[in-house]
Amino acid sequence: MTQECAEQSACLAKITFNVGGLVDNFWQLTIDGLSWGAIYALVAVGYTLVFGVLRLINFAHSEIFMLGMFGAYFALDVILGFTPSGNAYNKGVVLTVFYLGLAMLFAMLISGSAGVGLEFIAYRPLRKRHARPLTFLITAIGMSFVLQQFVLFILPELIPGYGGPNAQQPIVLVQPRTQFTFLGVAVSNTTIVIIVAALVLAILTDVAINRTKFGRGIRAVAQDPTTATLMGVSRERVIMTTFLIGGLLAGAAAMLYTLKVPQGIIYSGGFLLGIKAFSAAVLGGIGNLRGALLGGLLLGIMENYGQSVFGTQWRDVVAFVVLVLVLLIRPTGILGESLGKARV
Repeated sequence: MTQECAEQSACLAKITFNVGGLVDNFWQLTIDGLSWGAIYALVAVGYTLVFGVLRLINFAHSEIFMLGMFGAYFALDVILGFTPSGNAYNKGVVLTVFYLGLAMLFAMLISGSAGVGLEFIAYRPLRKRHARPLTFLITAIGMSFVLQQFVLFILPELIPGYGGPNAQQPIVLVQPRTQFTFLGVAVSNTTIVIIVAALVLAILTDVAINRTKFGRGIRAVAQDPTTATLMGVSRERVIMTTFLIGGLLAGAAAMLYTLKVPQGIIYSGGFLLGIKAFSAAVLGGIGNLRGALLGGLLLGIMENYGQSVFGTQWRDVVAFVVLVLVLLIRPTGILGESLGKARV
């Protein structure tokens, strides 16, 4: 008991309550939190779309994000010919944006294809057999581990130097530099790229879901799949499109994540971020597109505030505590409106 008490005391001693640090760096923490939240939001959309249409929590979506990171790395390394190193390349603004754009498109292609393939291989056979929801959930968890083990053991055999237990050696095209200050906050080039790119993709996705014909089909299937089918909407096509959109956004988020954390490309690199993105979807209202975007931004900001007050080692804990507290007050999430009932 003495040793246990000593360990608990040591753990409690590591908790700081630096409220002054939060007050002094409030705006800086907010801007940095928005960049993290933008990444969470893009991944959260994949969770919320699939849940809205299928009532399925696709836990393998975090590995779709992880495959997107490897896709972006492959594009920079093999297709564009950048040699991995710890030093940042200096190719100028125009060429750098061009290279990053190509890498993002390739990451989106890999993640989108993986998302569609996951639906075709793992979930479609279960739907045809009218499997129970618990079966889908177990399959999603199983596929998450299958994809991780694929990158850990099989990918190194297919592409030497890729995958395995170690993170990829970073390829840095953008060195974070302060571009301007606002309210005493230093805003870096990577922060600008991440937030702007995420907002553009989020707006395009929202317009696609709420203002286009296939978006109406997605919402119709989410609200009443039987009636939608009778009205001529292809449920299977809608489901495939949903997985494709989620995968494309996860690939874009993967590229943005590698800008922020170049050394984070590893077989398990999507697990924790995927859990946080799922938490963001639940926080905003699972099944609600705009709720996922709002939840991601809020989660990124709140965990940044939390790490300032309690210490960086408590960053992840703060994110999940915030989720629990919000759900205790509002169990349906902040917006709490299903995809099928979203207004145009």
